[in-house]
Parts: sequence; C-alpha cells; structure tokens
Amino acid sequence: MPEQLPAGNEVGLTQLQPSSKGPPRRLEELSDRAREYVEAASSANTRRAYASDWAVFVAWCEREGLSPLPPDPQVVGLFITACASGSADPSKRRHAVSTIERRLSALVWHYRQRGMLLDRKDRHIATVLAGIRNTHGRPPAQKEPVRASDLLAMVATLDLGKLRGLRDRAILLLGYAGGFRRSEIVGLDAGPDQTEDGTGWIEIFEQGLIVVVRTKTGWHEVEVGRGSSDRSCPVAAIEEWLRFARIEHGPLFRQVTAAGTKVTSDRMHDRHVARLVKRLVIRAGIRGDLPEDERIALFSGHSLRSGLASYAEVDERYVQKQLGHTSPGMTRRYQRRRDRFRVNLTKAAGL
Repeated sequence: MPEQLPAGNEVGLTQLQPSSKGPPRRLEELSDRAREYVEAASSANTRRAYASDWAVFVAWCEREGLSPLPPDPQVVGLFITACASGSADPSKRRHAVSTIERRLSALVWHYRQRGMLLDRKDRHIATVLAGIRNTHGRPPAQKEPVRASDLLAMVATLDLGKLRGLRDRAILLLGYAGGFRRSEIVGLDAGPDQTEDGTGWIEIFEQGLIVVVRTKTGWHEVEVGRGSSDRSCPVAAIEEWLRFARIEHGPLFRQVTAAGTKVTSDRMHDRHVARLVKRLVIRAGIRGDLPEDERIALFSGHSLRSGLASYAEVDERYVQKQLGHTSPGMTRRYQRRRDRFRVNLTKAAGL
C-alpha cells in the first residue's frame, strides 16, 4: 500500500512534548490548529493532486524494488522517465510534460513535509526533465472560450422557474462577467467574514457588485457592473437567486435538493461549474459542427474566464486587472482569438 503521510508530520508537531508546567490539552489544540493552517496553505485540489501523485510514486517504487525514502535524485529521475515513457503506472499511459512537472512538485512538497530536501536542480533530475521537455513538449491544450452569445444561449436552456435554474444562471453570468476560476465562484459567501471555508464574498451596490476573492496571488477586488438587460445581467441574477433561495448569510452558491424545491446549507463543489458548462454547451448546440465527445472535451469551467479575456472589447489592461494577472503576458495566454490578424505585419513589411 502507498505510504500515508502521518498526521502532524507536516510541521513536526508529533515531536512536541509538553513540559510539566504547560497544559497538554492547550498544546493539542494548538497542534490541531497548526495542521489546519498547513492545509490552508494550498488549495484542496492541489492537495488531492499531490496525494495522488505521491501514491503513484510510492506504488512505482514498490514494483521496481526501490525505496521512496529518503529522497534519491536518481530514483526520481527514473520515475519521471517512466512517466514520460508510459511505465509509471498500470495504465501504461504516457503523461504530458505538465503532468510530469506537477508530479515532481508533489514529490518535492511531500519530502519537505517530512523535513527532507529533494533538489530539483540535481543533474539526475534536471537533465532528464530537460530532455523530456525537448522530446515531448508541446503547447498546452487550452479550453475553448465561450462567447457572450453562446453564454446567453446556454442560459436560455435553464428552467428559471426552479431554484436550480436560478442558481446556475447566476453562476454562469457571474463567472463570465468577473472572469473567475470555478473554485473562486463556489468559494464566495453572501457577505464578508461569514464562513471559515469561504474564499471571498460579494457586496451589492446600485451600479453593480464588488467581489472580493482570494486568488493564487493574494486578495483581489473585482468590479462586476450591471448588464444591459435583466436577461444578461449578472447582478440581477445574483439578486434573484438570493431572494428566492432566502440566503442572507453563509455560502453564496449552495446545493439544491433533488426535487429542486429546497436549498441546503452545503457549499457547492467546484466540479459542478465544469459539469454545468459542458452540459449546457451540448444542450444549447454550441459547436454543433463537432461530435459530442469532442465538444465535451473542448469546454470546461475555464471557458468562462477565457471567454471574457478573448471577447471583451476593451483595452487589454482592463482585462488584465479583472483577471488579477500580474503581467500582460499571462493575460494574453487567456485570449484565445483576441486581436488575431488585426495588425498584419506581413503587409506592413511591404509584402
């Protein structure tokens, strides 16, 4: 069985021995709280991915008769070679360079939690990784952006007479207008400082709403203005959802019962956003020129964020600010079709 990370080892808490003068229960409470802070240092999705990557590495070591501990750059170099060649796990699937790099990050992270150091720059790792990039590297696969017209077509397929339809409409319009990641959407609360697991909140004003959200780079404030009509207005959609769901405190987007008649207190999972986009793309007939399985693979929750970046007709610096990017280069990675051939340097050069 893959080795499990013992609770408390992240920060060496299990080694603490309370003195006779200190209250042991208080130290236990501090230890539990410290573990919670350790978990908060990375997202739940990242922790799940790292745990899966570590399990793959440990299982591979067992099959090959190698030991995962202590960290050995030569063993790690062989492991990423196995990932690139398709022999790292029983699926025999060759993994993308991005997956291999994430697995390497996962190993570094897990070793660090044990107080051990894995040097990514060691020649046994760095040289192999460079060769993998040169041999198998290719541009990252990007999701198709959603146009505003596509988004409205998707919204039109929802049953707005039910709570689920009102909620999903608010998710789509807010996610698109704010350029939010799916985890940022479901992490919102109805107001500031309302839940411990919340990663942001909304404040509604006459002109629109302010969304304060914790991103990968820190806290970020986003302005979402009102739309040209109630049909396309994210603010109106949020207000209607809050009113009919009777939400005043706690998670903004919540699970709805199977009958669709009652809103629970449970926060939604970010996977719902991706599933929602995929389902409505099919239902609305978006990219009907492609087979259904290709359309499902082409769109995701990220299609909302890239849609705003690609099709908002404003200066690029405003898009960069809305998405919370620190550089224009990162923003341009999201702009799938923006400004293509608007400037023709071929003609400008005299050809």
